[in-house]
Amino acid sequence: MLLTDTQEVDLSIAPKDAKGNPAAVEGAPVWASSDPTILTVEAAADGLSAVAKAVGPLGTAQVSVTADADLGEGVKSISGTMDFEVQAGEAVSLGISAGTPREQV
Repeated sequence: MLLTDTQEVDLSIAPKDAKGNPAAVEGAPVWASSDPTILTVEAAADGLSAVAKAVGPLGTAQVSVTADADLGEGVKSISGTMDFEVQAGEAVSLGISAGTPREQV
């Protein structure tokens, strides 16, 4: 997924069983960013959705989500990941640089 340094994107999960049918998970899934200096992720209260937000610096990060598929007392972790690349947005200003002053010819 490509984002500019000023963008965010909604993410969601839909747990499925081995046959592709909707399935439940226990508790709220947990979302994380591999590099919060590049990309943050804010989960909804139920954990079934989140918002990934570019922080500003350019680079790559991965968003992961983990859930408990065991609806009983045990824990069976399942997870998913998505790769992100944060690129520069369009130019909004111009900076002028000056060299070293010299005598006129």
